[in-house]
Amino acid sequence: MTREESNEIKRRAFLRRGVVGLGGIALGALLGSKLSAADKGTGGVIDPLHFAPKAKRVIYLYQAGGPSHLETFDYKPKLGQMNGQPMPESFTKGQQLAQLQNQKLMCYAPQYGFKRFGKSGQEICEMFPHLGSIADELCIVRSMTGEQINHDPAHAIMNNGSILPARPSFGSWLTYGLGSEADNLPGFVVMTSVGKGGSMQPISSRQWSAGLLPSKFQGVKLNSYGDPVLYIDNPPGVDTSLQKSSVDAIKALDDVQYKRVRDPEILTRIAQYEMAFKMQASVPDLMDMSKEPPSVLDAYGAKPGDGSYASNCLLARRLAERGVRFIQLYHRDWDHHSGVKSGIAFKAEETDRASAALIADLKQRGMLDDTLVIWGGEFGRTPMSQTGDGRDHHIKAFSYAIAGGGIKPGITYGSTDEFGYAAVENIITVHDFHATMLYLLGIDHKRLAVPFQGLDIRLTGVTGEVVKGIVG
Repeated sequence: MTREESNEIKRRAFLRRGVVGLGGIALGALLGSKLSAADKGTGGVIDPLHFAPKAKRVIYLYQAGGPSHLETFDYKPKLGQMNGQPMPESFTKGQQLAQLQNQKLMCYAPQYGFKRFGKSGQEICEMFPHLGSIADELCIVRSMTGEQINHDPAHAIMNNGSILPARPSFGSWLTYGLGSEADNLPGFVVMTSVGKGGSMQPISSRQWSAGLLPSKFQGVKLNSYGDPVLYIDNPPGVDTSLQKSSVDAIKALDDVQYKRVRDPEILTRIAQYEMAFKMQASVPDLMDMSKEPPSVLDAYGAKPGDGSYASNCLLARRLAERGVRFIQLYHRDWDHHSGVKSGIAFKAEETDRASAALIADLKQRGMLDDTLVIWGGEFGRTPMSQTGDGRDHHIKAFSYAIAGGGIKPGITYGSTDEFGYAAVENIITVHDFHATMLYLLGIDHKRLAVPFQGLDIRLTGVTGEVVKGIVG
């Protein structure tokens, strides 16, 4: 090799390393020291918290598909009186509709009666008596509004605050901001279940993506059937000590590489290997419900291992006990374009008992005060009929039920018009909802941000106000 060739190689190496180094400096300047702090352990970037927290963790009971507020939490007798008659055009003219656009719009009565429950006298559909039994723990919000009228973008708005790609989910923001109290489990866990009686809309994994944040903050999905996590067991011939030696060796190599290039994803890789090793011991214990008293299993209606919503609710409590920060359950098949009456009956059977049992169980264990439990989906349903016995997607009004974690119990907040078509009092946007939930966890939504492509990216975008009327 000639001297000139040798010098050329050195120059190339210098330039390559220099570019990598400048990239690392630029990334560090963009994300700041806070991101490095979040990568070093389970603590979050917000230290100290912006507000005194009322909640430590979130259990989000996400009812995917768009539950009808008119058959759950928002009773409209006027709609019943107008059943089969044309919907007044003054409500719908020029409004965004989904599949009912340019069709004849006919009023469709609530398919079930409502009852008043508890000392608070909150009105809840008669098909949900178990939730009715804990009405005094619930804050029922009747004035939620959305932005996107189709499922996937509506899920993205409700979970990520934006339909744009690379936006972190609510759970990812929370674990990034607060870290996790669990040493041997992920800070953000997702479980899904499938019922019957609705359209089986898919749930995209981007709903629990970390987006532009390091991937260590993404949700970890536990499977409903079979092994809860793929490859949770060691392969044949590999014992725990050999597995640990392998993890330690990989970590040492990754440490060397990180010192060279300063790529935060290398730290993520290290953390994920270590967490996977810890989960091999912690997950089997988590999933073993043999120590749960029969009375608890009966209260939830849970049959361990069946992958049901009820079993997932019980697992959510067990995850919360172990310090997991954000637990999200997706229960599908609420998309009732037809057969809404039978569909709601199926959904009530699958979710009512377990949802109420979870809240009651948390309260009995002294955990409800600092656990925020959220029940709701991506949008509501129209007061007009579709296919004669169903309801279309609807974003101008839908309902949520929230309990614990600093929420005012036993109140109904906001209202819709006499047909349940639009929120008219104390209207809440998705960004208001996110801002309020973050506030209850001690976070100012305007200050939880990451610079990205010249903008400060936040869960709440550029809007959102804390809804003080539901904060205890």
